[in-house]
Amino acid sequence: MLEGESRQFSIKGERTMSQGFIAQYAAEAALHTEGVSALSKGAITTLKEAIGLEQQGQGVRVSFRGEASDDVIITVYLDVLFGYVMPEVAWSVQERVKRDVERYTGLNVDAVNVHVMRVIESEEAGKIELGKLINPEDYL
Repeated sequence: MLEGESRQFSIKGERTMSQGFIAQYAAEAALHTEGVSALSKGAITTLKEAIGLEQQGQGVRVSFRGEASDDVIITVYLDVLFGYVMPEVAWSVQERVKRDVERYTGLNVDAVNVHVMRVIESEEAGKIELGKLINPEDYL
């Protein structure tokens, strides 16, 4: 078995899932969460792309708890839109990533760590559901 893969055995046989496959599900779930602008690539991913390696699930790191374990730990690096409450966005990302990865892979998500790398100011942020945004004028 290659490093970064999980094996599961059942009556129907064996199946293997790579970290990149799981990272793609986690990335899609995070990007579809309200208040998330983008996933942050990081320096290592940028370097890999520069030398021609394709990185799956950019902005997401997946690790397995043990060699024969179905427990997975997911770390998401993201950019949040200005005006959203960061802890609420992070909590929503945690819930959505955990739900989607468990639903579509059958693995047990032990933890979802969320790191907010940047806050992005966008003109579109003012058009998104005003109830979830903070009005900066309230603090002036």
